[in-house]
Amino acid sequence: MKQRFKPKFNIKKGDNVVVIAGDDKDRTTPRKVLSVIIAEGRIVVEGVNMITKHLKPNAQNPQGGIIKEEAPFAISNVMLWDAKSKGGTRVSRTRTETGFSRISKKSGEVIK
Repeated sequence: MKQRFKPKFNIKKGDNVVVIAGDDKDRTTPRKVLSVIIAEGRIVVEGVNMITKHLKPNAQNPQGGIIKEEAPFAISNVMLWDAKSKGGTRVSRTRTETGFSRISKKSGEVIK
């Protein structure tokens, strides 16, 4: 992907988000972001979009078996969590001396 057309997302790894669409939709429970896949516009959130994988026995897992893990889904299906207003919020970006800071549209608070 060329640097010139790289998309900019307001959600980062470690943020708290709420899922606003899909099977795991819950606008009242904040969940932690495990990773953001910028090139694909996808996100992995803790406990959301769980899939079942069947593993063959190998050196790390001699027993093999069935595991459940999170799968990536579209980043448009989440909103950043605003702790002050206890819900999802949109984000504005403003330039400061140290770089960009994210500001909640609902409460006006700076997001870490």
